Order: sequence, then C-alpha cells, then structure tokens
Amino acid sequence: MGVNYNGLFDVIKKKELSLSQISEDLNISSATRAKFKKGEYVSLQTIESLCKYLGVKVNDILMIEIEKKDSALLIQLKEEMFHGIKGSIYHETQVLMTYNSNHIEGSRLTAEQTRYIFETNTIGTKNDESINVDDVIETQNHFRCIDYAIKMAFEPLTETLVKDIHKILKTGTSDSKLEWFNVGDYKQRPNTVGGLETSQPKDVSKDIEKLIGLYENKLQYKFEDILEFHYNFEIIHPFQDGNGRVGRIIAFKECLRHGIVPFTIDESIKMFYYRGLKEWKNERGYLIGTCETGQDKYKKLLDIYGIEYRK
Repeated sequence: MGVNYNGLFDVIKKKELSLSQISEDLNISSATRAKFKKGEYVSLQTIESLCKYLGVKVNDILMIEIEKKDSALLIQLKEEMFHGIKGSIYHETQVLMTYNSNHIEGSRLTAEQTRYIFETNTIGTKNDESINVDDVIETQNHFRCIDYAIKMAFEPLTETLVKDIHKILKTGTSDSKLEWFNVGDYKQRPNTVGGLETSQPKDVSKDIEKLIGLYENKLQYKFEDILEFHYNFEIIHPFQDGNGRVGRIIAFKECLRHGIVPFTIDESIKMFYYRGLKEWKNERGYLIGTCETGQDKYKKLLDIYGIEYRK
C-alpha cells in the first residue's frame, strides 16, 4: 500500500505555484514536504488544508494505491449489487448485516421481516402485529449504507464519508424531524455510551479529525487496527444517535478495503461485544475475540459461496 501525489504536483503546476511557496503559506514543515516527494503518508489535516488552499477535492491531489489481490469478495459484492442478483453473497450480506446491526440496537423487526423488506420492498406482518415505522425506514436505509460502503470501499476515510453514512442511515426517521438532532452532522447535545463519558459536542470535529488522521497514516492494517478505530469512534460518539450502526458500517467498509473478513454482531454475542468495547483500554482481547467470532459467522457465508479469504 502506498500514496500517489501526482495529482498534487499536476495541480500545483497548472496553477503556476511551487510546493515551497505553498508550504510557507500553510506552515508545512520540510519533513512533510519530503513525504510528498517520497510518496509517504501525511496527516489528513495537512491534506485538507492543501485542498482548501488549492480549491480542489482530496481525490484530485492524492490517490491511495492498494494491493487488491485479496479483494475477491469486494469484486463479487460490487458485481452482484450492480446486477441485483438474488440469492447471492451480496443478497445474504445485506440481510445478515442489516438485521444483526439493527436488532442489537433495539429494532423489533425479525430476520424474516428484514429479508422480506430487502427482497420485496414491502413488509409482511401477522394479524394485529404493530410495526415501528422507524424500524422499517432504518432497515431500508441500512441497506443503502451497505451499498455505500461497497461503492466507497477503497476510498480513504474522511469526515465527509463518515457524515454521509449517518445521513443515509437516519434520513426520513422521526429523529430527522427534530431540529436539534442534526442528521448527517455531529451532535449538539452531550451523550454517553454504556455509562461512559464521550466527547463533548464542541470537541467532536477535532477528535474525529485526529482519529482519522492517525488511522489513515498507518502503513499496514490488521484486524486489530480496524477494531481500535471502532472503539475510539464509539468513545467519541460523534452523532446524537446511530453511532453503533455507523461505526459497524465503517468497520465493514474498512475490512473490504484491506482484504479482511468482515464481522457481524448478533444477539448471541451482543453482551460480549459491549463488554469488549468497555474493557478495550484494559484488555483488548475481549473485543478482538468477540469480533473474531463475528468473523466466523461471516466466513460461513464465504464458504457457502466458495469465496476465498485470508486465513
């Protein structure tokens, strides 16, 4: 994995500027300038400052070069998503991930109802059974979040991408009608997770920026790195609601990006998952072990469809 800054140098040339001049204006160190020339990672904050200065987007100045030898799953998910193939790994991934992620957050829809919504875009109910409208909307929205994660799998994490996932998940819900809720943007009111203090609203943007910057500057990625990001994201708890689902969608995307088997958290391991998040600073093994169990659940799908994965 590496970084290609050819786009940056092309933009600088077209604008008849120099890296030295820009560095002086933005207070970029000589060490960071050297990283651009060597194709090494620099902080996300520096990249975003350059984009604002030059009036361009991130993708205009930088390209992440990733080895795609382990992307058999992603290739198949993209193809099946595009063609809408029923009974496929894409189809089963949508149902499995959406049902489990929503269910542990309190959705009362059954696995069968979740599947029915995905397959028919309607809801099947028993006589006199009441259905929470938000559960249905968030199920449909979660399907779209999965699609977004697949489409954006190889894109670097940014604040915009994180906010987009939240916007997709919560649009059209009763929460979205609350003026203070801020769908697709950071929380305005303090919140907690599992009784733990989270970032104050005024600190969320800088905390997320720092978290993404540290993560994107890694040279190699292991499953533990994705889980570390997931833990820190949940501790920041940047949104008023939906943080768990957004965090797990990000983890799904990053697993696809780095050729790692995704994980799913169902009711049987929910409490171990929450314990793992709570105990991360003291003992990482709890969360790692639980999410490895979640990987085993997804591996069963991969085995059914004959998709190879990294052992």
